[in-house]
Amino acid sequence: MTPRDYPPPPSRYYDQVVETLPRLDGLTVAVTGSTSGTGEVYARTAGRLGARVIVLNRPSARADAATDRLRDGGVDVVPVACDLQSFESVRDAGEQVRAVAVGGLDVLCNNAGVMGLPDQATPDGCDVQMQTNHLSHFLLTSLVWPVLQRGAEARGRARVVSHSSGARRGPALKAEYLERRGGHLGGDGFPGFGKWRRYQQSKLANLLFSYALLERMPAEDQARGIQVLTAHPGPTNSGLQAKTGRAGGTRMLDRAILNRTLKVAHSVEDGALGIIRASFDPAAQTGEFYGPAGRGEPGPPVLMEPERDPASEKILWETSLATTGVTDFFGVRTGLT
Repeated sequence: MTPRDYPPPPSRYYDQVVETLPRLDGLTVAVTGSTSGTGEVYARTAGRLGARVIVLNRPSARADAATDRLRDGGVDVVPVACDLQSFESVRDAGEQVRAVAVGGLDVLCNNAGVMGLPDQATPDGCDVQMQTNHLSHFLLTSLVWPVLQRGAEARGRARVVSHSSGARRGPALKAEYLERRGGHLGGDGFPGFGKWRRYQQSKLANLLFSYALLERMPAEDQARGIQVLTAHPGPTNSGLQAKTGRAGGTRMLDRAILNRTLKVAHSVEDGALGIIRASFDPAAQTGEFYGPAGRGEPGPPVLMEPERDPASEKILWETSLATTGVTDFFGVRTGLT
């Protein structure tokens, strides 16, 4: 079977979880990757709860159509062009978000991601999966930090939420995947495991980023109420698998990995509940990690045990600074290349 052969499963948990969440009137949230999948569900949910939603997507007809769907659903949506495969585009997007969120940003949800792509370099020279999934989100978070501070000062809390994956499990993080070595990391020959190792490293980076950010955040920003959380979706029929197939995921290994997920996957609405709860549940606390329990099993989002690795967190932080050119994550940003 191909990824397209699996029909979307029904939602089991979405409605009951969303019913427990408060109204979000007066809040501004930003989310990357809202043209489909968990990001679109997230944006729709935040909007229906009353938030203004900044959606950051690569310019395309799909992005325009997704924005129109949100508007048709009554969401106060602000589109911002952001191509996560270009640091220049991310810098422009950060400037736009700061201009739009003049009253402060309440949540930044680093959701967008790609999966199982060949060993390709972005125009910045980075691995396409690592730059899309982590490095550009690292840069974006630094760029919008001033409006997160403003949101926390105005309303007592602001959150940075990163979207990891069950694929995070595996070898410890290696600096080479974070460096400008795109197209030279290898592993695309038979059986083609390299693309999945690069994906694993990028989703591990999402989780480690949260812990590294929390560890290094200035005390005054913690006192302001800036919180850092992570979520994972569990096995989710989000459409990402079909995109992987269209991008060349045709090997036996690719089909086995995708089909194994889709056989047990829950709905995209249920898969979005981790980032929804991490973003909007008033009981959620900084440093927490939400997602379905177990290993590769669907279910409602629950509080996960911490998965700390200080050595990898240090590698993540220092290499991400060097690759993105950020010299002061929480303050003046110079030397961006």
